[in-house]
Amino acid sequence: MLFFFAWPGDVLSQVSKPRAESGRTVYSLNDKWQFAKDSADHPYNAINTLTHWQNVTIPHTWNATDVMSDEHPYYRGAAWYKRNLVISNDSQKQVFLYFDGVNQEAEIYINGKKAGEHKGGYTRFCIPVSSFIKTGTNAVNEIAVKVNNRFNEDIPPLTADFTFFGGIYRNLYLVTTNSVHFNTNDFGGSSIRITTPSVTTARASVVIKAQVYNEGAARTIKLVSTIFDSDGKIIATLSKNQKTAKGKADTVSQSGIVVNNPKLWSPDHPYLYNVVTQIIDNKNGEIIDELSTPLGFRWYSFDADKGFFLNGKPLKLIGASRHQDYKDLGNAVRQELQSHDIELLKAMGGNFLRVSHYPQDPVVLQMCDKLGIIASVEIPVVNAITETAGFTDNCSNMLREMIAQNFNHPSLVIWAYMNEIMLRPKFAKDKPRQQQYFENIVKLAKHLDSICRAQDPARYTMIANHGDYNLYTRTGLTAVPQIIGWNLYQGWYSGDVSGFGKFLDEHHGQPAKPVIVTEYGADADPRIHALNPVRFDKSIEYAEHYHDVYLKAILERPFVAGAAAWNLVDFNSESREETMPHINNKGLMTDDRQPKATYYLYQAALKKEAFIKIASESNIVGVEDSTGTTCTRQVRVYTNLKGVKLSLNGQDLAGGKAEDFSYTFTVPFRPGMNYLEATADNQTVKDFETVEVFIQPNELKAFKADAQPLSILLGAKRYYYDMLNKQTWQPDQPYRKGSWGSMGGHAFKMVNGRQSYGSDKAIAGTDNDPVFQTQQVGIEGYRFDVPDGQYELTLNFAELSGGKVSDPLPYNLGTSEVTVPGYQERIFDVFINNQCVLKELNIAREVGFAWAMSKKIPVTVTRAQGIQINFKALKGEAVLNAIQLKRIY
Repeated sequence: MLFFFAWPGDVLSQVSKPRAESGRTVYSLNDKWQFAKDSADHPYNAINTLTHWQNVTIPHTWNATDVMSDEHPYYRGAAWYKRNLVISNDSQKQVFLYFDGVNQEAEIYINGKKAGEHKGGYTRFCIPVSSFIKTGTNAVNEIAVKVNNRFNEDIPPLTADFTFFGGIYRNLYLVTTNSVHFNTNDFGGSSIRITTPSVTTARASVVIKAQVYNEGAARTIKLVSTIFDSDGKIIATLSKNQKTAKGKADTVSQSGIVVNNPKLWSPDHPYLYNVVTQIIDNKNGEIIDELSTPLGFRWYSFDADKGFFLNGKPLKLIGASRHQDYKDLGNAVRQELQSHDIELLKAMGGNFLRVSHYPQDPVVLQMCDKLGIIASVEIPVVNAITETAGFTDNCSNMLREMIAQNFNHPSLVIWAYMNEIMLRPKFAKDKPRQQQYFENIVKLAKHLDSICRAQDPARYTMIANHGDYNLYTRTGLTAVPQIIGWNLYQGWYSGDVSGFGKFLDEHHGQPAKPVIVTEYGADADPRIHALNPVRFDKSIEYAEHYHDVYLKAILERPFVAGAAAWNLVDFNSESREETMPHINNKGLMTDDRQPKATYYLYQAALKKEAFIKIASESNIVGVEDSTGTTCTRQVRVYTNLKGVKLSLNGQDLAGGKAEDFSYTFTVPFRPGMNYLEATADNQTVKDFETVEVFIQPNELKAFKADAQPLSILLGAKRYYYDMLNKQTWQPDQPYRKGSWGSMGGHAFKMVNGRQSYGSDKAIAGTDNDPVFQTQQVGIEGYRFDVPDGQYELTLNFAELSGGKVSDPLPYNLGTSEVTVPGYQERIFDVFINNQCVLKELNIAREVGFAWAMSKKIPVTVTRAQGIQINFKALKGEAVLNAIQLKRIY
């Protein structure tokens, strides 16, 4: 496809203009690539020895699936991409390759010769290739790109709670220009920078600076900039003559442009103007080159006590952070899906996006401009630094690239350059050396901050710190940026949710700088629910409580300029295990963008349009209540309306308990399909929800063959829904005569671990990790008082103690050390109705540590004896993780 080029983030206007001198063109080069991994890291001249080449289309990553493996680390190493290309090109044309993103080291070869390289996985780069290509209809050029996502101590990020996907994972273009063109050597930017030094409701001034590069003979050109409104009407035009010399880049500055009564850009009215800047030949009036840039008029400020102001009015910034990957795609995500994420943020009522922890696809800030989302963006200096000149140089280059490529977005107000940089400080056992390390962190921060302020004095700078206030203050890091960001997880990684507001109040004004809560969140597995939620149970209900407390505290404090929930969506973090291995599930939506109840909470709190949403499970299994015919649950209705009513199967329920952003109703569900409808006073907006309910009888004498299997989690007080098999696992209970339950023992708890609920290990051999991550330790027996019949009993085991000692994960904020206790051999017998069915069971010996083991045992019940399971410990303590009983006849 051939078209005039508009930089990502720019808008190409349909302007009446002189005939172009076959100016700038852009060809997409996303198709017809071949790809092969290269674990031996071959040089270019040996790539033909590689086998297993496969056809791929860009965007592409080689880690889309292997990051989900429980058994093997994902591939971090070298790989090659290659394709052939015929370029029918005028010899006077200049040719460039533009890569929007390659992670993380790239070497580009044209016809066997190295044309250039780039380090850093999250910014655009340009490779001039004119001197390497062959032109003509029969001239075939080979493009080969070596990509490596290995660990490199000189390239940030060094370590992080996200996955370092490899590949050419963003769009790739072939660009041609005339010999005189806008400078392509501007850190991947367009070379045009537009500022608005003065903006009021009455008038706005505009300054345009453009770099013009001449690769041919000296000539005089005219730079013409035209401002259009959103309807294409010309608002202002300015031109300036410029002499250009061969091999020289000239900066042309255009000032004196004034727009009267400008339409201001804001979240409610994101009005965009368009600036078309042209290089025109002075002799014949032909357009030599042309670029288009968005323009938004706004002014803003941050205040340490009063928060954020936009266009002279206070505005609380509330939104989310975002990672770029998508379920089953890794980071090779089409722009349509990335655009949709910003639409989802807007639909949530959000007005703030923290682009974290790296610059993302150009379409992200383009959508922020369009939809009215105020943004910050940062380079990936995460958790740690390397004290080398190479690391500093790469950080500096990334920062300059980020600024050059995103300078003209009106949505962008903050440049950031570090995140939780002292989370796991090096040299913990050598305090003098650690102090030197801290000093080098601060030195790097000052250097990066000075680049930001020199390149863009109008925007603010920010560092996001984890919650160790004393460390960041003592080392002097909080004195460096203009805004302090705090990543706070009281009530998750440590402490209680009440500690969040206390932290904000205690440290308000210390130092006297604007504050943004740059992260806060709790794991929310959409398959897990709890009637009495507690920290680390991973339930949706605990996350609802957590966000409810945090959001209220943020909104109540004017000095908190803004907050970004962690995270907009669940994202891949290969090193994580827990209930959803390799996924950080703190997102307000799942990794395939399905909203969780927490997303509805923000809609109720932030949306201005009438909103109402029932936040109920769609499948419920529970024990019958005192009526013997119903199962009672609490259901929340999120809304920004008053007088909310909820009906069940056409019958209105008693008035719900009104809270800040919701109403809570007590709902007596009946077996089968239940229909909920929520309405509000004087509103036509409604919501509906269908809930399928299975009710377990208190007494098992009525346990029939067509009944839902009894699926029980031991050592747990949470419910887990197996989406594939459409089964709900419910919490255990102490045995009660006539019913079912366990006898003896206690819930498993990690020793010296971060998590106080079950295990945070991934369980191999199953996709239902939560079934195996809790257990009853020291269990003596289990009983089902079922009637006579034929049953299938499944005993589920996993050894949660022992195994290899893992390095502490960087995100474990609640403890400085994670240890796995030494395994003490565990052997026990299992009896069913006095018959030994599992003799000398040794889970670790049979299947290993953290590996699922299920034993299906047919049981015939006669003489009204029920099912009695006994555990006899021979060595250590007996354990049981989960149990399931299904009646056959």
